[in-house]
Amino acid sequence: MSEETVPQQGGTGQPKGLLQQMEELMAALNADLSALDADLQAAGDVERRVVEEGQAG
Repeated sequence: MSEETVPQQGGTGQPKGLLQQMEELMAALNADLSALDADLQAAGDVERRVVEEGQAG
């Protein structure tokens, strides 16, 4: 097997433990959910402004 096909392990050369893998996945999921929440809140703010402008006009 060439080095290109073997996933890089942390700098120690030892495989990651299941707990470490789960922590990394949870951190990535948390970041994705935070970004989604920010997008949804921004979209809601835009929609609220459009409705308010429509009622004012």
